[in-house]
Amino acid sequence: MSHLQLTVFGKTDPGRVRRKNEDAFVVADLSGGSLLLDGTPHSRFDVGERGVLLAVSDGMGGADAGEVASALVIETLTRTLATAAPDTPRDALMNHAIQKAHRAVWNVAKRESKKMGATLTSVFVHAGQAYIAEVGDSRAYLIRGGAICQLTHDQSMVQMLVDNGILKPEHADESLLRNVILQAMGNQRDVKVALARLALRDRDCLVLCSDGLTTLVNDDEIRNVVLTSGRPEIAARALVDLANERGGKDNITVVVAGIGGGLTKPPVDEKISDTFEILTTFDQASAPTKE
Repeated sequence: MSHLQLTVFGKTDPGRVRRKNEDAFVVADLSGGSLLLDGTPHSRFDVGERGVLLAVSDGMGGADAGEVASALVIETLTRTLATAAPDTPRDALMNHAIQKAHRAVWNVAKRESKKMGATLTSVFVHAGQAYIAEVGDSRAYLIRGGAICQLTHDQSMVQMLVDNGILKPEHADESLLRNVILQAMGNQRDVKVALARLALRDRDCLVLCSDGLTTLVNDDEIRNVVLTSGRPEIAARALVDLANERGGKDNITVVVAGIGGGLTKPPVDEKISDTFEILTTFDQASAPTKE
């Protein structure tokens, strides 16, 4: 059986309005030690014993704080996963690494008396499984068999209002509360990581992005761009360009990863929900923080 492979491309862009880019992302082969950097051509990674990490972080705090927070989240998360014992249960490892990254930002914020934080959405691919973790409102999607499925659930005030039937989904993007998120890395003393596990199938495609994309480009448009692009590099660039064409009001980050090698194709009657398991959820009773 051939090795599981990821063909990946990531791109981050300041957009048309913001002077600085406070987003950050990482694509890291934790077995071989190689990284995919912004602006480099797409790369193909064999998924080894330690797995492959994909992550997007959207910083907040103004001045240099947001930029520092997102970079620190990505760096701490990657280093912790890369140096952990290979036999550690993957879900426990993800939670531990994210808590460590959260604490790193919290400590810097306290030491420098700054209000800072960052979202984090990460996908850890290991042994035919993807572990999806979220703090905040950056998103992860799965495209399988021509359909798109959002794997994360926004930890935002607007999403909470939609969930409780107070706000209609079609009005969510117009709400003045759209930028209010319920927790962020380093922004409050504790975070609760939402974690799920996905059994991967041949020809799956994973898309991670910050809200600079999703506030301007809807799910069906993301699916259509990916399906018609052919390669992750073309898809990621096209999605960033589309968000910029619509105003580019925020920083935009997109990571697109195609899955191949060593996996079965999904059976005809298999639903995405059959392969997706929620492990831990976020309690929306947490106090809100504003991006």
